[in-house]
Amino acid sequence: MPDISPAPPVQDPFPPDRFAGPVVQADQLDVRYGKNVALNNVTAVFPTGAVGLLGPNGAGKSTLLKSLLGFLVPVKGSMKVLGLDVASSALEIRERIGYMPESDAHIPGMNAVTFVAYCGQLSGLPAVDAMQRAHEVLYYVGLGEARYRNIETYSTGMKQRIKLAQAIVHDPDLLFLDEPTNGMDPKGREEMLELIHDLAHNKNVNLILSSHLLPDVEYTCDHVVVMDKGTVSTCGPIAALKGSHGTVYELRVKGEQDRFIEVLRAAGYEVADTDEDVMRVFVPGGSHHGPKELFALASRQQIQVRHLRLSMPTLEDVFAKAVGEA
Repeated sequence: MPDISPAPPVQDPFPPDRFAGPVVQADQLDVRYGKNVALNNVTAVFPTGAVGLLGPNGAGKSTLLKSLLGFLVPVKGSMKVLGLDVASSALEIRERIGYMPESDAHIPGMNAVTFVAYCGQLSGLPAVDAMQRAHEVLYYVGLGEARYRNIETYSTGMKQRIKLAQAIVHDPDLLFLDEPTNGMDPKGREEMLELIHDLAHNKNVNLILSSHLLPDVEYTCDHVVVMDKGTVSTCGPIAALKGSHGTVYELRVKGEQDRFIEVLRAAGYEVADTDEDVMRVFVPGGSHHGPKELFALASRQQIQVRHLRLSMPTLEDVFAKAVGEA
């Protein structure tokens, strides 16, 4: 018979004390799948708080997370998680980590509260405490009313939520969230991001959010590590990275736009296209270039400027520059 006892009063399941040092340090890390290089000389420091692990699909993000968990053994380099060496303390690290994998990982035939409580017991919680925590975190992620349903009956969005619930049931010191909004509709995605933002900024939970979706990272995280083709392209506080990019102008022209872009790049500007025939022109920090120079270049090429305005740098600008798209 399933446990149908009433839920205990919902407590705040997140105590204030958290790990104070860098949560992850990777130094000259190489990981291979046979002859294929998945991570190439990866060096990065992940501070406390919310850190985005950003990059296109195939950049090496999931490989890095699995390496940090001790599931993959590097051919070179070292890793520390929560101050512990992954090579010698992988089990202890996993006890203190909450891991939300990209793929589904529930157990068929179990209802939600039983499954989450079981995950809590696997993480070392006594059975009674694990069940109480299961009720609390299921209410927290919005599954309180559905906690006695079998997980097979859940929608994609609900399955994502229960993956988050099992990751936080044991109150970990660090969360690994691998593509947490995969397959969710817009409303569910927004709600999941609100949960992650709340964990990071109100519950003071350290987390690493791995995603190829820039808006997800920009909304939830304060720092970012950008990966591309198995290497780290750039890293740092998001606000500082956006500020260091310089000045950004949005520009729409009438005439041969491709030729004008070539002229701008030859003059030292960085240019990225958008989906609406608006080019974003990046002026490096400290440069004397500005709107007058842009109009002068256009005039010499007999290009008419239809629209020009100052724009705020975005994480997309940082990402484009880091992976060589700008």
